[in-house]
Amino acid sequence: MRWEGVYIAGTGVWLGEPETAASAVASGAYDPEQHTADAIESVSVAEETMAPPDMAVHAATTALKRSGLDAADVELLIHSAIWFQGVPMWPAASYVAGHALGRGTVAFGLEQECNGGLGALAVAARQVAGGAAAAMVTTADRFGAPLVRRWSSEPGFVYGDGGTALLLSGRGGVARLLSTADGADNSLEAVVRGPGLKPLPTTEPLDLLGRVGHYIRSRGSVREATERVAAVVTSVVDTALADAGTDLAGIDRVVALASGRSRLEWQLPQLLGIPVERSTWEFARRVGHLGAGDQLAGLNWLLERGEVRPGARILLVGGGSGFSCTCAVVEVLAVPEWETSGTAD
Repeated sequence: MRWEGVYIAGTGVWLGEPETAASAVASGAYDPEQHTADAIESVSVAEETMAPPDMAVHAATTALKRSGLDAADVELLIHSAIWFQGVPMWPAASYVAGHALGRGTVAFGLEQECNGGLGALAVAARQVAGGAAAAMVTTADRFGAPLVRRWSSEPGFVYGDGGTALLLSGRGGVARLLSTADGADNSLEAVVRGPGLKPLPTTEPLDLLGRVGHYIRSRGSVREATERVAAVVTSVVDTALADAGTDLAGIDRVVALASGRSRLEWQLPQLLGIPVERSTWEFARRVGHLGAGDQLAGLNWLLERGEVRPGARILLVGGGSGFSCTCAVVEVLAVPEWETSGTAD
């Protein structure tokens, strides 16, 4: 989908304090061989009292302030996450909207695992293109023992805590949204489903590796699944680029899922032909995988640090188990004079 008159007016990120990979290896929480493969330096860890929706409120408040818009201009907030939000059976999106924008802002939650942030961006763009003055996307997650072992629950990913926000406007901004594209292969939800559905929640620790192992035992291999994921991603990237009127040669920077180095090599050089050096790897390796917020956080890092100049084009590549993929192409219009919002230096 090509967009006209949809702008990024502000972004914001909230991060915790860094916990080094070296300390995790020393404590036995992080496998040394996996550390070598991942090349992760540290991850963001929130203080014990910080719940995810409050991280999103901090990020949203920053994005709104940077935009120069009034809270009343924001007609929709979409909040995404992949893990517990503070209270069971409770609308975290309403909390974020109420605390960051106001009691009358329409708020919805969107859940599609790690693709939730970019999926929400595509939905919010439709609202702005349809006449809404502004719409906001937020994400937030925190991960902790015993239910989530941030250093080992999913080999190739180390989970970091953080909140992100992006404000779209129809009135202008520091960048414009050129295009978004979506794709899916819903049969691939089986890869992380495990042996079967359960009628009620459990307190078992997250074991994604065990679920993938069950898929391998029952289906024989993950090679076909990987090939189908690759087909969806390449198709969506091609569509987003075509709708933006460009190609990979016209892309200056790319923001992908914040995985370890070995997985990133597959995501970018092998699958898309994009060198890691054009990505936000140096940021991602210091904050970890922020659930649904990797792409919003990476874009915020590029803009805050002045890593991209006016005219630069940025490709955002999403993906979440299920499998769904959303991609977006953004063109920078101005270098914002923003103070850093807690991002890694």
